[in-house]
Amino acid sequence: MGRRNYLIEGVSGAGKTAVCTELQRRGYQAIHGDRELVYRGDPETGLPMAPETDTPTATWMSEHQIWDVRKVQTFVANQEEVVTFFCGGSRNFAKFIDLFDGVFVLDVDLDTMNRRIDERVALDPTDFGGKPEERELAVRLHQTKEDIPKNGIIIDATAPLARVVDEILRLTVQSALAKAEPPIQ
Repeated sequence: MGRRNYLIEGVSGAGKTAVCTELQRRGYQAIHGDRELVYRGDPETGLPMAPETDTPTATWMSEHQIWDVRKVQTFVANQEEVVTFFCGGSRNFAKFIDLFDGVFVLDVDLDTMNRRIDERVALDPTDFGGKPEERELAVRLHQTKEDIPKNGIIIDATAPLARVVDEILRLTVQSALAKAEPPIQ
């Protein structure tokens, strides 16, 4: 999709969906990975998986939330756009992270994460974080950071959305200039 491709990751409630929507509103190619690329599968093999029980645990759902690597590769190979942002969380990011020119990790404190999940669940009680087990998992993942890339550029996502997106765009331009590539418009 883009001559330059960036992953935007973060814990639940960090703002991945909001950032993606704002990038799209501003005219950028941005993919909601948690909607357009996601399925439940084995993070190592990529093979689709069904849970062993009728009611999978929040941990099982989280550990098997993966993106379709072929779709990611196809989007990255398409050079029609100057830049493409892939937004969302995937447990198999190690299978495609090398395809990206950079990784941004949206970072929020625990109170902000909980407040945002509360707001989201108030609108849709079935959204992730509405069940105690899901909230406990979100808190653990926030504390351990075990499911996000380790070498991403940290973005303070407690700032207003416009400032978060402005910072991401500033850093993508800076990255392009450092590599002596045409600037991103």
